[in-house]
Amino acid sequence: MRKNWPAAFQIAAVYVGTVIGAGFATGKEIVEFFSRFGFFGFISILMSGYLFIALGSKLMRIAAQINAKSYQELNEYLFGKWPGRVINIFMLFMLLGVSAVMLAGAGAVFEEQLGLAKNLGVFLTITLSIIVMLIGTKGLFAVNSFVVPLMICFSLILMSYSIQMPNFLNQLLFIPHAEDGWKSVVAPFSYTALNLGLAQAVLVPIASEIKDDWTIKWGGILGGMALTLILIASHSTLIMLPNLELYEIPMAIIMKNLAPFLHGVFVLVIYGEIFTSVIGNVFGLDRQLKQYMAIPTMVSVSSIFVVSYLISLVNYGTLLSYLYPLFGYICMTFFVLLWMKPFKPAEKN
Repeated sequence: MRKNWPAAFQIAAVYVGTVIGAGFATGKEIVEFFSRFGFFGFISILMSGYLFIALGSKLMRIAAQINAKSYQELNEYLFGKWPGRVINIFMLFMLLGVSAVMLAGAGAVFEEQLGLAKNLGVFLTITLSIIVMLIGTKGLFAVNSFVVPLMICFSLILMSYSIQMPNFLNQLLFIPHAEDGWKSVVAPFSYTALNLGLAQAVLVPIASEIKDDWTIKWGGILGGMALTLILIASHSTLIMLPNLELYEIPMAIIMKNLAPFLHGVFVLVIYGEIFTSVIGNVFGLDRQLKQYMAIPTMVSVSSIFVVSYLISLVNYGTLLSYLYPLFGYICMTFFVLLWMKPFKPAEKN
């Protein structure tokens, strides 16, 4: 059997690019789920990493095996026909909500980091996304293959600065008081469930197009490992920022303090990651809408962006802190069924 490592790395890049959205790249989501719990958050990250590796790979391999064209078909396979349809309606609203968070995140980058109008960031993102969407999956692969390695490099650069600080070990082992400390126990499961539940919109059609089980399996493993590495690096950096919950884009604030000469480029990389997630979500929604009605890509994509834009008018931090944990708990049922579903690779002739 020929091992196609370049294709596996491409799948890994799309996996990472889909999960690292506005919340992940800016650091806001990592603070909300992990870093505010200190050392307990670090333990939760290790657990999340294992789940990303095991279940991301399994999700794509099942999708390819049943030849699912969209996440609707995968959910009907996992839940059964009627419960699957109910879950798919939830998914449709969740993807719209997350697309709105991404657009608000793009606006926050322009407003907080570049001193420009929020709407400029939002409309630029919509315009560029429509162009990439019209190119199709090749556009999705190309953007992710460029942005993801840059994000990993910057995360590791920031971590290397942080671990050299004199009080790093104390901060890493510190467990701050949190009124909702119980959430640190649930966090690895709700966080992975949220991200896999939403990422399936992109990963299911991609896996079905690739089809080769070995490539998909290793794409999932490599993607999960990269996500774990970025989570650990980001957490190691975020714990060094005082009052880390106050900022919309804490990772950029840290970059400004530790390596100001890289700040401008880092802001572009954060924007690039938000952009890849917007494309990923809209790509999944477009595929889903086409299951219900035969409409041109331009019409469906424009409709998705109009709705997402209206929701994105709410403050980015507010959207993220309310919608993401809620979606995480909703996705837990998907997560449990994916975990329990047996998978047997097809026999080779």
